[in-house]
Amino acid sequence: MSEEQIELRLGDITEVEADAIVNAANNQLQLGGGVAGAIRRKGGPSIQEECDRIGTIPLGEAAVTAAGWLKARYVIHAASMSLGHQTSAENLVASTRNSLLRADEHKLKSIAFPAIGTGVAGFPIDECARLMLAAVRQHLASGESSLEKVIFALYDQTAYDAFANELGQDKSEETS
Repeated sequence: MSEEQIELRLGDITEVEADAIVNAANNQLQLGGGVAGAIRRKGGPSIQEECDRIGTIPLGEAAVTAAGWLKARYVIHAASMSLGHQTSAENLVASTRNSLLRADEHKLKSIAFPAIGTGVAGFPIDECARLMLAAVRQHLASGESSLEKVIFALYDQTAYDAFANELGQDKSEETS
């Protein structure tokens, strides 16, 4: 695994060209506000229709749908919370790992994540960056992933800075 496989971008995840983008989902797979709402608006009704056919999934799991009108081929719905509730560290890590596994099952080369759980679910951005980057690095280090690029598409400067800071800390720890 090399650090070059992880890329940070400031911007809208729905504009990312990747094999899959990840939705910060609830386990009922209802595309309401935040990232999910943007995916619903830009991707069209077929994504929610496919989510409705899948139904409720366990917390910490991830489900795959087509991406409708988005630039990505797939949307991976990372269920880190139930509707109207907050995200836990355990569910955040599990849904990140399961999203990576779904990407591998589909033999994808690239995936883009938002800062899962930091919007309506109220998870602290610094802890999100630490947990998500650790899960991604562990997954890539296995050497068995089809993924060549993991992108973090971060909507605002605060989120970008938190991930950049955590990625920088990881790099300095590796060299010492």
